[in-house]
Amino acid sequence: MAVVRGIKEKVHLPIYDSLKVKPEEQLRDAERSSTLKFFIDVQGKTKLETNLQSAGLLPHYNTFEARALRVVFSDLPPKFPEDPKVTDDGAEVTDADGGHFKADGTAGTKPPTAGAATDVVADVEIDLIRLMRLLKEARASKDGTVDISVDDDDGIKIDLHDTQSPGQLDVTPDNLDKIAGAGGAFTYTVPDLEKLIQTLDEKKQPPQEQITPNNGSGTLISKLIYNTVTSLFVGEKTMIQMPTWFFPSGAGAYSEGVTFISHGEPNPTATFRFAEPIFIDKQQNFRVEIEVPDADTLKELQKAYGPMFIWVVLDGYMTRDVQ
Repeated sequence: MAVVRGIKEKVHLPIYDSLKVKPEEQLRDAERSSTLKFFIDVQGKTKLETNLQSAGLLPHYNTFEARALRVVFSDLPPKFPEDPKVTDDGAEVTDADGGHFKADGTAGTKPPTAGAATDVVADVEIDLIRLMRLLKEARASKDGTVDISVDDDDGIKIDLHDTQSPGQLDVTPDNLDKIAGAGGAFTYTVPDLEKLIQTLDEKKQPPQEQITPNNGSGTLISKLIYNTVTSLFVGEKTMIQMPTWFFPSGAGAYSEGVTFISHGEPNPTATFRFAEPIFIDKQQNFRVEIEVPDADTLKELQKAYGPMFIWVVLDGYMTRDVQ
């Protein structure tokens, strides 16, 4: 359709861009620097992620009148990868009564004799996704523990041996079936599992907010809001620069429950609005940056696993050609 010369229309058309962390990936995989940049890289993004067509520029010869700035954080449950894995050597294998087993699958002493040569123990390798699932199950149980059967292979590699031959698989498959049939298992408590997480490579460990989610003050959204600074640049001029808590989202899920955190009430008016509109002229560069000034906080935030979105929205009026 042809452009009507000399006539413009003014429409309420917010512009937005986002940073996306994919499931099973960390924030450091999406952005390695201490500054998250928006409206700069828009290629290959979906309409969910941005509505810009060119990096840092308005479409065609449009102009924009920014009236409000919003920062929106998603609150999606993380999905952890199989790698990395943790290892735990020498986990005690017992039955329901606390008795140990011999390598031939028969029952040992009850109660077990500490360090007995015939005691069967397990060398265990657990991937991260199963480890986090076990931690959730242990927290949900009445006694704060979770039992793992010796024949469980869901994200777990288990080698059984007696205490005289550590590291050797001297429990045959038939004897393994006997031990499993007699209720052979090893038990982890919540502190045990948390200690195992700490044995991971520091960069691959989930942040504490994802290890212990929804505990009031320890949420990932809170860490992002209160430890970052958001700046709007038009041209190379700083138009506003404030801690991110100054820019509530005015959108998103909301609950009055004590286990849920939201960055502001989901009301379009419950956000920061400029005292005077900020004008972005045609073909004028603009961008928004969210900076993490503290190095230690940055290291913790970069551990966060996706899926996660951080949107920046410039709400206002677009002036464009009539077609």
